[in-house]
Amino acid sequence: MGIGAGAGRAGCDILPPRCHIPVSPSRAGPAPGAPREIRGRRSSSTPRMSMEITFLGTGSAYPSPTRGASALVLRREGECWLFDCGEGTQTQLMRSHLRAGRITKIFITHLHGDHFFGLPGLLCTLSLQSNPDPNKPPVDIYGPLGLRSFLWRSLELSHSQLLFPYAVHELVPTRDQCPAEEFRDFSHLDRGEVPAQGPGGRILRLDPGEGSYLLEEDEQLVLRAFRLFHRVPSFGFVLEEKPRPGRLNVQKLKDLGVQPGPLYGKLKGGAAVVLENGVRISPSEVLEEPIPGRKVCILGDCSGTLGDEAPRLCRDADLLVHEATLDDTQQEKAREHGHSTPGMASDFARLCRARRLVLTHFSQRYKPSGQAGEGDADVAELRRQAESALGGQGVTLAEDFMTIEIPMKKGKTAALASPE
Repeated sequence: MGIGAGAGRAGCDILPPRCHIPVSPSRAGPAPGAPREIRGRRSSSTPRMSMEITFLGTGSAYPSPTRGASALVLRREGECWLFDCGEGTQTQLMRSHLRAGRITKIFITHLHGDHFFGLPGLLCTLSLQSNPDPNKPPVDIYGPLGLRSFLWRSLELSHSQLLFPYAVHELVPTRDQCPAEEFRDFSHLDRGEVPAQGPGGRILRLDPGEGSYLLEEDEQLVLRAFRLFHRVPSFGFVLEEKPRPGRLNVQKLKDLGVQPGPLYGKLKGGAAVVLENGVRISPSEVLEEPIPGRKVCILGDCSGTLGDEAPRLCRDADLLVHEATLDDTQQEKAREHGHSTPGMASDFARLCRARRLVLTHFSQRYKPSGQAGEGDADVAELRRQAESALGGQGVTLAEDFMTIEIPMKKGKTAALASPE
């Protein structure tokens, strides 16, 4: 199934969100035209080409009463894509405005339990809510090598039979993605044991020329993964829309004798037309500059990226989701455990000129203002540290059930300040 294949299908059911986290008016907001939180009740009609992300779990290590384990959903044109699936994700979905049954793709950043222990249970629940359909395309699941074995073993041992097909596409990590003593070679795990009716899928290897993994590409989108450094191999994902044709210069078309009609559509679609008088008009003559597509980057747990590929792939991202497990005063501890701080996340956001930075994956010790108990800290301090590192540029702290809309572009827009 192509990554734009869901455009013609029914979209995710949208109900009023249960929770909205507004941006404090006392601080600088994101760059003009940047992604924004949705407040209030959604319209019953979803605008064409809409894109938004909803955070289902923003805590690290384990789910707590204040933060679920890692999970977020990106929704675009009738498709819901789940990124990470920590324990309790299906409960979080039930509490959100999203419908789990609309999920068509799942992406697992790395094989730590707080990012994928919820996956077998979610798949079983989806099956209970499904009707057998031999024509239904498989749910595509992407993740590090070893994920296929984990899912097959979990479902096999629990005698779980799904009523829908699924495919697991495994990314082969490189040995430099984690400390040498932590690397495990899962290349031969369960190979030959998985029965013919077991999950299919591809083995995806690093493209040495591009320095990334090409997951899928069609006429609308390109989807890639890139390497991160963590205690186990971790990955980031980039969804990038391809440029859309610019607007037609209607006045010039009229001057050329072309009246509104089918020829407009052909030119807009990139095809040249020939008029009855023999005059040939190419799209470049009557189309304005192409409109850039949107780019969303979602990083798994990491204390850094490998090589120059990640900053290049994330260059000018409209939305960058980056972990900030601990505050800047604990940077040494964060690096020791393969994690980041607000300052480290801000450095990467500035390097790739992201238009908006959203921090997530907070240690459960960080609580919202007014909820901190003995031994807890105010999560707002993480935002202050990130904004200080970015010279006052607004930064968003993710909260469970926060939804952020990524509007379509109309032209060039501002980005976070570059290090130069």
